[in-house]
Amino acid sequence: MSLLVVGTVAFDGLETPFGVRESILGGSATYIGMSAGYFVDHVNLVSVVGGDFPDANIDLLKKKNIDTEGLQIIEEGKTFFWKGKYHTDMNSRDTLDTQLNVLESFDPIIPDNYKDCKYLMLGNLVPAIQLRVLEQLENRPKLIVMDTMNLWMDATMDDLKKMIKLVDVLTINDEEARQLAEENNLVKAAEKIQRMGPSILIIKKGEHGALLFGKEGEIFFAPALPLKNVIDPTGAGDTFAGGFMGHLSKTDDISFDNMKKGLIYASTMASFCVETFGPEGLENLENKDIELRRKELTKLIDFN
Repeated sequence: MSLLVVGTVAFDGLETPFGVRESILGGSATYIGMSAGYFVDHVNLVSVVGGDFPDANIDLLKKKNIDTEGLQIIEEGKTFFWKGKYHTDMNSRDTLDTQLNVLESFDPIIPDNYKDCKYLMLGNLVPAIQLRVLEQLENRPKLIVMDTMNLWMDATMDDLKKMIKLVDVLTINDEEARQLAEENNLVKAAEKIQRMGPSILIIKKGEHGALLFGKEGEIFFAPALPLKNVIDPTGAGDTFAGGFMGHLSKTDDISFDNMKKGLIYASTMASFCVETFGPEGLENLENKDIELRRKELTKLIDFN
């Protein structure tokens, strides 16, 4: 089934207790697309990069079942760059540098053959850009999933609330959920956010798993897999979203029961991401690797 992913393709500079990478492939659309590409044979990507973006990275995206026709290349521009340093606990980080570059004037152009998508994943972007994507689609997708962050709550709350009204599923972390709802209790926060528009809400809690809230009051919890080696959590949330959307697109089933399965696959994919720097852990997986780890994760919540 046709899956459209819109987000950033970027360079990241990373410092963690386990090492330093000065400039590696990053961006929300990169992680989402590479993760989803293990479930479907075709992911349509819309993003923007500069003339400094190497052909080798584009080739890698293509090898991961990502169609790059919608990747704008601004030859005279530079690719979006973010640099961060993680603390010892790996749960908190400091942003050391942000260079918007070509992202500052990004106007997403949806190719004609992308416009009738069945599934849409809006990665973390300025809400006005996310809205511009919806305006170009021929028909409303069967499922619209959106990710966002506290930066847009601080800077563009009105635009953010306009977008939230238009989506089916919103994914945010626990801190962002509390801020958006102005409510400390996550169950009460989820109820408030769902009244803003999305019938389904996913609240990510990092190493403590994720909560899925359904439109009929259902709640499902997916744990994160306990790992011996957590090297770099950058992109884990986007990889999570890619696994979720990849499973739903593959099965073409948006029931709550299938979303629960999607959440398990989401956590499974995120577990591969954090074991290496950047998206390196997503480059050479096989389906058997994913299924083996999915079964390992499922055992954590199997009490029979």
